[in-house]
Amino acid sequence: MLNWINPTNASLSRSISTSTSIPTSPSQRSPLGSRLSARLSKGLGKGLSKSLAVAATTGTLLGATLGVSASAQAMELRFGHAGTEDTAYQLGAERLRDLLAEKTDGDITMTIMGNSVLGHETEMFEQQMAGALDMSIVSPGLITDFSPTANVFTIPFLYRDVDHWQKVLDGDVGQEIAQKISDETDVKVLAYFGGGKRHIVSSREVTSLDDLKGLKLRTNPTKPLIVAWQALGVEPSVVAWKEIYTAIQLGAIHGLLNEPEWTLRMRFHEVAPNIALSEHDITVRLLTMSKMSWDNLDEQQQKTLMESAHDAAAYARKVQLEQDADALAELEKQGAKLHEIDRERMQEIVAEPLKEVIAEMGLKEIYDKVRAVK
Repeated sequence: MLNWINPTNASLSRSISTSTSIPTSPSQRSPLGSRLSARLSKGLGKGLSKSLAVAATTGTLLGATLGVSASAQAMELRFGHAGTEDTAYQLGAERLRDLLAEKTDGDITMTIMGNSVLGHETEMFEQQMAGALDMSIVSPGLITDFSPTANVFTIPFLYRDVDHWQKVLDGDVGQEIAQKISDETDVKVLAYFGGGKRHIVSSREVTSLDDLKGLKLRTNPTKPLIVAWQALGVEPSVVAWKEIYTAIQLGAIHGLLNEPEWTLRMRFHEVAPNIALSEHDITVRLLTMSKMSWDNLDEQQQKTLMESAHDAAAYARKVQLEQDADALAELEKQGAKLHEIDRERMQEIVAEPLKEVIAEMGLKEIYDKVRAVK
């Protein structure tokens, strides 16, 4: 497996000032317990292994946190995420917390723990699979080992524009994808956060497709992305998130694929001041809940939670889009150069290689449904 770190994880490690132990129920309670055990035996789930070890002495706390009877009663949900307090992650979580408190007269409360204090996104997702954490936000690209369907969100140029993106996420196709991911992972996808538009950020000027030839860009190691960018002449590189700035500075890579918000937060424009407006992706982030926690809610609580989750997600996407646009304007103000690039021609070049990969990965049916949304 390629080693990479998501921007909403390791980049915030310097902000972390506390640590939290997560009480966990035995993995055999989850239908995916055997899969988690296999991952642990291969050394791929160190963060979860630590959480399970803690559970040996603190398991009784899980019942107090998650366990409720079939009838409605007061309960507290724990919501972990990797964002700082000013991100759409946190603001969306706060909106969800407030809606639940209001709609249930305080019967459902939520404790929000950001800044990756519960581990990085993959670890939090695994904790949900084991029933040790109620809710979190995760990048689909980080859970493709568990959910083949999640790969659909890593396909470049999947959306025509923001309106298409919104309609996919809020419509029947978005619900179908959410259900498929839920079935594959035993973690329920409630709604979708996201909204960052990804571009090419580089030390070299990229004003034409010819400038992409031989360009070494750090990109996420999912097959659709790698195949598409190789078709454009780019050399995809695997670099840990925290090492990107230095790698660009030393010339090991020329840049990365990223959204303006994180380019600004991490100050990548200091060493890679050129932004080619490829808008090859609009980010999607899954708002997820442990199936065990979901099953502990009665029917009315589930209905209220779903309604509140969709409201909070719509708000979080709005915030993310605004932050993204503001960040791009600020980057230009600070000296970054914005370059137009032939997006239509890029899509033509990657179409055939992507078609083969999409079919090979069993994503053609759902991909066609996404593209057909009007």
